[in-house]
Amino acid sequence: MSDVAPMEVDRPLRPALLRGWQRRCPNCGSGPMLRSYLKVRESCPVCGEALHHQRADDGPAYVTILIVGHILGPMILWAFVKWRPDPLVLTAVFSVGTVALSLWLLPRIKGAFVALQWSRRMHGFGSGE
Repeated sequence: MSDVAPMEVDRPLRPALLRGWQRRCPNCGSGPMLRSYLKVRESCPVCGEALHHQRADDGPAYVTILIVGHILGPMILWAFVKWRPDPLVLTAVFSVGTVALSLWLLPRIKGAFVALQWSRRMHGFGSGE
């Protein structure tokens, strides 16, 4: 036959993304993926799945900025038109909201990026390394 190794097991995308969103191992779903705020573990402490292959880089930050901007941009406009607050009040309130939402979303989106790479066997996740 051919020298190409068949795909071992199907890796469904949706469960992997949900596990990544929860910052859990995309393989088993029970081991923590991150060892600090954004640092991905070398491997899962529960199932041993290697996670060092991940190449999330700037993608999660870009998507986080995109989502936060699309949520808070219209909210700022709405709040300004409805209540006409002092610009300093508007800036203070929405600055806190922007930082809080960004800090909450960033590790979850990074987990989803790693899970997507794992599910699609990208960057070494599919080769028996």
